[in-house]
Amino acid sequence: MSASLVRATVRAVSKRKLQPTRAALTLVGVKVGVRTRGCNGLSYTLEYTKTKGDSDEEVIQDGVRVFIEKKAQLTLLGTEMDYVEDKLSSEFVFNNPNIKGTCGCGESFNI
Repeated sequence: MSASLVRATVRAVSKRKLQPTRAALTLVGVKVGVRTRGCNGLSYTLEYTKTKGDSDEEVIQDGVRVFIEKKAQLTLLGTEMDYVEDKLSSEFVFNNPNIKGTCGCGESFNI
């Protein structure tokens, strides 16, 4: 059995104009913060963002990028953020060990 030969010709290409390509998918980051509202004091906020703010903390874990607003950094220390789906809802859940109390509906908390 003889090996077959493959021939290739190599040519230099000059003055070739490169075309910018569009990304197949554009990802945005999630910014987590807290706001004063609700019947118990504070509530979490989530926003989409493409850039990190000057005073934001950047957390990257398992390829996921989350930005934390400066006002929320001490409030969120030690917090676990999870996404939960069940038959009636889908939502982000914050398991925060710093919380001293919550309102009856679970939308606001105090520290």
